Amino acid sequence: MARQDYQFTSESVSEGHPDKVCDRISDEIVDLFFREGAKAGVNPYQIRVACETLATTNRVVIAGEVRGPDLGAARFEQTAREAVKEIGYEQEGFHWRTANVEVLLHAQSADIAQGVDAAGNKDEGAGDQGIMFGYACRETPELMPAPIQYAHKILRLISEARHAGREKALGPDAKSQVTVRYANGKPVEATQIVVSHQHLDPDLSSEDVTAIVRPYVEKALPAGWITPKTVWHVNPTGKFYIGGPDGDSGLTGRKIIVDTYGGAAPHGGGAFSGKDPTKVDRSAAYAARYLAKNVVAAGLADRCTLQLSYAIGVAKPLSIYADLHGTGHIDEAKLEDALMQAMDLSPRGIREHLKLNRPIFARTSAFGHFGREPEADGAFSWEKTDLAESLRSHLA
Repeated sequence: MARQDYQFTSESVSEGHPDKVCDRISDEIVDLFFREGAKAGVNPYQIRVACETLATTNRVVIAGEVRGPDLGAARFEQTAREAVKEIGYEQEGFHWRTANVEVLLHAQSADIAQGVDAAGNKDEGAGDQGIMFGYACRETPELMPAPIQYAHKILRLISEARHAGREKALGPDAKSQVTVRYANGKPVEATQIVVSHQHLDPDLSSEDVTAIVRPYVEKALPAGWITPKTVWHVNPTGKFYIGGPDGDSGLTGRKIIVDTYGGAAPHGGGAFSGKDPTKVDRSAAYAARYLAKNVVAAGLADRCTLQLSYAIGVAKPLSIYADLHGTGHIDEAKLEDALMQAMDLSPRGIREHLKLNRPIFARTSAFGHFGREPEADGAFSWEKTDLAESLRSHLA
């Protein structure tokens, strides 16, 4: 039987964290290919992007394999600079205008392409082998684990205030961490809160930064979760003046637990950012979250973990596994069969069902890929619960 009384911690990082700067640039490149490909009449199913970014002091390196409209290195460089500018970096050691941007993108491997592309009677295959997990639970209205959802919310609220010009003393780089106490299996309070936030005035103290960020933390967490016993750690090392890639190098794909469920659920190991939807690391993880969320939304279980597996060049998933953690009202083997019938889980089927052939990925690069509101242009379509009613009617 699962433990009912315990503490669990998850962290989040802001859009200005060095790794997230790289995720943002890589996802802007993905969006660029879909946006410009549509203008040029390129079949979106023929677009391929596998883009990695490295950032350090006044330097950005963009590398990887692509296929699609002919855009040129200057366009990629411009896209990277615009991303850094929007994040807010105009400091001496990392400035959107003066950073050296090196572009090393080249054509996709023909060996990979022949396995992935549809041809004759062969459907589009998965872009790689791997395992992907999806998860949902009843801890928050978004059906996400509470620690990661509230860690994200703290930084998102501060970021919105910073971009709106209400918090001019804060820089782009930040991290948060929330420790939640569970009683009888339910989250009830925050026992420890950590916020480390870059500040633009070198003379600000930890107490000064605490006064700035505390109202956002209080707004982010449910009423009553902050108590006199809650322990606060704000900029616990003292100053946090040098931030972003000038303070620490960044790479695409190094925050996969931040991107998903904060460690409350398994992760297959593959990163999301910089990848087009043929890469099942991304698209199948979105599909697994979508199905798990619909299972919980349908009232079939209070918690649901799903695993999908794929082989490179093979269209259909090799396996599906469901775990309802003892909270389900349906046989898990029966659920697995029903989910395979409810959605075509081939790369093409996922792209069509979730409408992923669009420039919707840059906004996923910070504050989590899951637990977000579906948007009018199709972004975060995997957060919809439009399958819940049909699943309920067939399985309840």
